[in-house]
Amino acid sequence: MKNDKLKNQYRINEQIRVREVRIVGDEGSSVMSTRDALNQARDMGVDLVEISPNANPPVCRLIDYSKFLYQQKKRQKEMKAKQVKVEVKEIRFGPQTDEHDYQFKLKHAREFLEEGNKVRAYVFFRGRSILFKEQGEVLLLRFANDLEEVGKVEGMPSLEGKKMFLYLAPKKAGSAKKSQQARDREAAQLEAKEAAKQQKEAQTEETAEIPANGGLLGNAKISADALKKLAESED
Repeated sequence: MKNDKLKNQYRINEQIRVREVRIVGDEGSSVMSTRDALNQARDMGVDLVEISPNANPPVCRLIDYSKFLYQQKKRQKEMKAKQVKVEVKEIRFGPQTDEHDYQFKLKHAREFLEEGNKVRAYVFFRGRSILFKEQGEVLLLRFANDLEEVGKVEGMPSLEGKKMFLYLAPKKAGSAKKSQQARDREAAQLEAKEAAKQQKEAQTEETAEIPANGGLLGNAKISADALKKLAESED
């Protein structure tokens, strides 16, 4: 079914009934009559494929139609693979969430946004706790403010039944600041790398100070002894 749909998107050979077409290829483009283009396609053993019917004149390629469909299908798969799948992660609060729980959920929400996901935070009002809806709104606004480095608000807090929602979307890549955890990790890696470099340099210097058997210092010592003996014999 998908292949049939792809085939029906393009006109080929005698299906192309305009007077002239523009032929594009690796060597550039040229305008010629459709009849001449069809004759050229036959001589080359390929098809005349219309790839841009709305251009003036329509744009065509001289290519094997089966190969052309394969290239188009492959291109569509590559584009689909590059598309980032955005998920919506939920964060739930109570109207009287304590500070520890708030910070825990704030950390997770930050990670979700940095990964490119959206966040739907909401405060659930159980029973008479609906009386504290203003408190829930303040909590969500604080939540949005604490995440302003990595997320943007898609709408102000709104009450829907017993839940008050706030929607956050990730900021574009490169606009968000690195988390403190990421900065600490990078700093530790840099420090370890520098320490390893200094240790290697120190080992190299120690090796250079120790003369090998038959080295220059060894030869210098032998020469000094020989000179001393020579002086004694002369005396």
